[in-house]
Amino acid sequence: MGEQLDLGRLYRAFDRQREFHNSKKKYRLFGGAAGPGKTKALLWEAIRKALFNKGCDTLLMRRTFPELEASLVAQFRRDVPRDLYRSFNEAKHIVTWTNGSTTRFGYCRNENDVYQYQGAEFLFIGIDELTHFTLKQWQFLTSRNRCPIPGTFPCMAGATNPGNIGHAWVKALWVDKLPPPGFERPEQYDAGDYDFIRARIADNPIYANDLNYRKTLEALPEQLRKAFLEGDWNVFAGQYFDLFEIGRHTTRPEEIGMQAWWPRWISIDWGFQHPSAVYWHCAMPRYPWAGAGAEKSKRDPSTSAAKAAASAPFGSAQGRRDDSFKGGADGAQDGADGRIITYREFVQNGLSPRMLGQAIAERCKDEKIQQIYLSPDAFAHRTSEASIAEQLGEVLAANGLPRPSQADDDRIGGWQLMYQLLEQDAWVITENCGKLIECLPQLVRDNRRVEDVRKVEGDDPADAARYGIVPGARYAGVGAHRSAPGAGQAPPLYSQVRFMPGMPLGEQIARQVTAEDATSRAIQFQRLEAEARKQFGPQRLPRRRWNW
Repeated sequence: MGEQLDLGRLYRAFDRQREFHNSKKKYRLFGGAAGPGKTKALLWEAIRKALFNKGCDTLLMRRTFPELEASLVAQFRRDVPRDLYRSFNEAKHIVTWTNGSTTRFGYCRNENDVYQYQGAEFLFIGIDELTHFTLKQWQFLTSRNRCPIPGTFPCMAGATNPGNIGHAWVKALWVDKLPPPGFERPEQYDAGDYDFIRARIADNPIYANDLNYRKTLEALPEQLRKAFLEGDWNVFAGQYFDLFEIGRHTTRPEEIGMQAWWPRWISIDWGFQHPSAVYWHCAMPRYPWAGAGAEKSKRDPSTSAAKAAASAPFGSAQGRRDDSFKGGADGAQDGADGRIITYREFVQNGLSPRMLGQAIAERCKDEKIQQIYLSPDAFAHRTSEASIAEQLGEVLAANGLPRPSQADDDRIGGWQLMYQLLEQDAWVITENCGKLIECLPQLVRDNRRVEDVRKVEGDDPADAARYGIVPGARYAGVGAHRSAPGAGQAPPLYSQVRFMPGMPLGEQIARQVTAEDATSRAIQFQRLEAEARKQFGPQRLPRRRWNW
């Protein structure tokens, strides 16, 4: 197979694509702006490596499986003729070429998914939208970039636009030519190994004169316009949520195991010309009996607490497995710290307050919502008509929901709390909240007030989430509220009590009875019953069962 086969008859490379293919550097980065043919260049680079080197393995990657299917796999199916390869395993997404070489299409949704490639050897690794990946994932994959075939040159390449979670480390390695923070053994960094082939929309003849596509990019918010149209890597300098990671701070909705008694609330950033953004949150509370459960698990390894402790907890340094969020029968792991879960979003512009209220009510179904927090500007009376908050509240109340309360608009304190919760792995966003997940990595610091986030077009999801995260810290017992409250600060909702509302008291008491013999257990049960009466007032408590 020669170059005329894969880069001539079947693939006519543009000038910038040809520059990418001809680079001899070990680590290449192609792109910058949108539309220069990055994905196609990666695909054909993997094909060329596979066809030129009999019996080698190559790897092409995206962060998630749907992205992989919609980009690299779709282009392979469309552009690569059937007589060029021996087979394509649809289940494993592995192409076997006519000379015995392979190309594998893979993805790394969670941080630790890269370990599925441990032990593998790839002559070439191409990563599409590299800024969607973390530095740790990239550095691990470099260890898989090797080939036992004599005379081969193992190398890797990424293609991407500026922005997203990996913006800072990608910019450091290829644009600034510096080892980024967190880079293992920075003294080993060699700028000569890295080559950045900058490309813009004008470098692709297909889109260079496409006025409609250019018009679409011109209409993007300022930051995204500079990133996607101009390939400006400085536009996201000072990224605020630089620690945000897909997989670490996100999860599938079905993995949560939400319980009906968990507190739930809604936060809203009102807008008409700009979108209104609405988020639903719930609190996985911090369990007051965590210590007792941990001690019990030491004595009885068969308990669910012991099993939970034996596995890597969600948010631990050891990383996450797909099932690590799931708890026991009550939907949470024994001894777990509290977490705020943002589990639903609704973002739309052009809705009147009453239309927005109806849309929210329709999405709540039979959920018990404890509070609704609304942006403070919605409470102002702009005309003689009722305020936005009053109009919205009428519809919500008519549907059995709380009237909105004015949200805390301490921007700096709110952003800092959100950062702290992400750092503690105490805030998790479900994957159906796509606008919020897209928005957070794009927020940058305000140059005039570095503690604040710069206000930009399209930041509505982040503002709406902030309105819900600040009060949510009390519900879940996380963040700054875990320590002693300061002046004017409300005490934690669950930190100083043994029992929480909603969850059956019998189950809560049973969890906290740790004595071994029957007499001691009965005494402990009575004491806990008395504490429950003191906390909740006179009520019928669960019947005791003495058959321990």
